[in-house]
Amino acid sequence: MDKTLHTAATGLSAQQRYVEIIANNLANANTTSFKKIRPEFQDLLYENLKPAGNTRFFGNEPGSEVQIGSGTELVGTARHFHQGDVEGTNNPFDMAINGEGFFIIRRPDNSFAYTRDGSFQIDRNGQLVTNQGYVLEPGITIPDDAVQVDISRDGVVSVYTEGSTDPDIVGQFELARFINPAGLRALGENLYVETAASGQAQFEQPGLNNTGMVLQAHLENSNVDLVEEMVGMIMAQRAFELNSKSVKTAEEMLQTATNLKRG
Repeated sequence: MDKTLHTAATGLSAQQRYVEIIANNLANANTTSFKKIRPEFQDLLYENLKPAGNTRFFGNEPGSEVQIGSGTELVGTARHFHQGDVEGTNNPFDMAINGEGFFIIRRPDNSFAYTRDGSFQIDRNGQLVTNQGYVLEPGITIPDDAVQVDISRDGVVSVYTEGSTDPDIVGQFELARFINPAGLRALGENLYVETAASGQAQFEQPGLNNTGMVLQAHLENSNVDLVEEMVGMIMAQRAFELNSKSVKTAEEMLQTATNLKRG
């Protein structure tokens, strides 16, 4: 009975984690460029009660192996980076990446982070920054007298100043690509950092070498599918209930065995 209780407990823990992941996905259904997460479970070690090849009676027929499992555990979370819907905005500093790639962000400690969230704005120095104030590399500054800002699909930022008829190029940014984006580590604030699993960042001009194009005045929505998440939540809830039923059944059987011994 102890094994039944332990196995059921691992199931309860796994389904609880699953619900927590689903809840986080649902909470971020309207978060710009959020990428949904999926849990990865695996079964635990098996107890071999009888090895294969043993025969119960004399003869040449091999016996079947008898194994009893020990439950399950959460071994990883996979982030799905397929693109969300792109929606137009009226903000010229909003940008969406149509395809693969990440904006390159410089953090206060001068380290790089990466994001798909293109909701940029201008700080007091005229630089393009994230909502948290992190600078978009390579530090593009918009002049104070700019009356129009154009951002091309290949990342060139041009401005028209008052009285000018020709645009002035104030900078161009690149996008980062990874051989395995799912290996990136999320920091919160819509930021990711590279890991050994993601591989090193490869900096490319937008539109080159399978890198996505930049769409000005657009934002990428979350790729969370509400229907899919609700179905997953119902399945996790039912699995949790059944695992709790296993615990209750094991307790009842143990109580019955205890009563037989006392009798």
